[in-house]
Amino acid sequence: MALYNDKVIEHFTNPHNVGELLSPDGEGTYGSPVCGDMMKISIQVVDDVIVDTKFKTFGCGSAIASSSVATDMIKGKTIEDALKITNQDVLDELGGLPSIKIHCSVLADHAIRSAIYDYAKKHGKYYAGLEGFDPNADEDDQQHGCDMETHS
Repeated sequence: MALYNDKVIEHFTNPHNVGELLSPDGEGTYGSPVCGDMMKISIQVVDDVIVDTKFKTFGCGSAIASSSVATDMIKGKTIEDALKITNQDVLDELGGLPSIKIHCSVLADHAIRSAIYDYAKKHGKYYAGLEGFDPNADEDDQQHGCDMETHS
């Protein structure tokens, strides 16, 4: 059994920003159809600032906690600043995850970038932080292995 710190447990049992935006400016979904870990992040953007964000995640407690923290981290940030957030930043904000669960922070990182990619595509915007990003890259190769729990 993996040991989780209090912050991870808090974000799993009382996640922030759960749900869906009615009219999102961008949505990004990432996960593994092989194991079922799926994370969807939607964003509302005003003047290049993420003013609201929501998530829906199907997966383990680490994936839900990562989604909760990641959406907290991008809310109020400019698009460029949100693009600078890495999976390591999500891990650090959570206070760490067991090594077998680190992939959950990668889900959050990729879902954020996918949502911003969708926003940029819909609004004809260019962001250097998306240079070379492919929202569909590696999706079939991910072997996540999270235990199946749901929260949305």
